[in-house]
Amino acid sequence: LKKYGVDLGKKGKKGGKEGGQKEAEEPEKKSRHVIFKLKAREAKQKLDPAVEEQFQSGRLLACVSSRPGQCGRCDGYVLEGEELTFYKRKLEKKKKA
Repeated sequence: LKKYGVDLGKKGKKGGKEGGQKEAEEPEKKSRHVIFKLKAREAKQKLDPAVEEQFQSGRLLACVSSRPGQCGRCDGYVLEGEELTFYKRKLEKKKKA
């Protein structure tokens, strides 16, 4: 997943799969201004290690915040911070029991 020019969920190096994909994809053309803007944002960006770990595993813990009865739509948000640690502990207890 790529968001704002940053690869999220990037796993370690794998054999030939990634090499073949990079050759097929052409790099996007970006203006000088956009390149500098992305570098400045990347320097400021800091992703929580727990959330980054979830992206790498391919699963995100999220909370559904839409009300029941909403047809064909589900709104929510990704858990992070204290809320994420709380639910992770709950899941670990459930697995042990």
